Amino acid sequence: MASEHIIKSYDQELARLDSTITQMGGIAESQLTASIEAVVRRDSELATEVIEGDVRVDELEGEVESQALRLLALRQPMARDLRQILAALKIASDLERIGDYAANVAKRSIVLNQSPPVRPVFAIPRMGQIGQSMVKDILDAYVERDADKALEVWLRDEELDEMYTSLFRELLTYMIEDPRNITACTHLLFMAKNLERVGDHTTNIAETLYFLVHGKPLTQTRPKRDRTSLALSLSEPSTDEDKS
Repeated sequence: MASEHIIKSYDQELARLDSTITQMGGIAESQLTASIEAVVRRDSELATEVIEGDVRVDELEGEVESQALRLLALRQPMARDLRQILAALKIASDLERIGDYAANVAKRSIVLNQSPPVRPVFAIPRMGQIGQSMVKDILDAYVERDADKALEVWLRDEELDEMYTSLFRELLTYMIEDPRNITACTHLLFMAKNLERVGDHTTNIAETLYFLVHGKPLTQTRPKRDRTSLALSLSEPSTDEDKS
């Protein structure tokens, strides 16, 4: 924090807000890691733990909202303090979505475990590792208030998009070659899209952090390499898949 306030409790409340965001991010990151591990190990029990653990991320988002509203109402923050509070609200929302996507991957993995594995499943862990790395690094950047590191994470989303596009095409080929693969490949498509969206929400956090540190928005155009067709409605999920 750049400076201490005359009222020490104000600094403590801002620090508590930061701590809640960090705790929330740590759980979301762990949930994502566990969901990928559940896919690799075909471990339905672990996947169930991920699904059940999502409620804690939701609870922490509520705590962030309560703390932020209290600060806005009682402290009338200005300048950097105001940016910190508004950033916390936006970042909490993105972390909640990351937790949801991890839970969605876990749910799909349980269904996938009921059928023999198909070869493209091995691309999911590769996507997951990139997503995990991005989440970890953006949380470190938030703690350190490192806008340069945030920008590096922001740029890495392009790699995740390219992997998703490649896997999308591979899965379509599998489904065309053998209709018996359609069910498994459809689940993999949704899992891959969930991971691609994790990258998008991580870059949202990077943009928010950049604004927090510099007081101005990131003006670069975000690299976006997801060239998959929208025909299968696998773009921004707007139905139960997104909030389940």
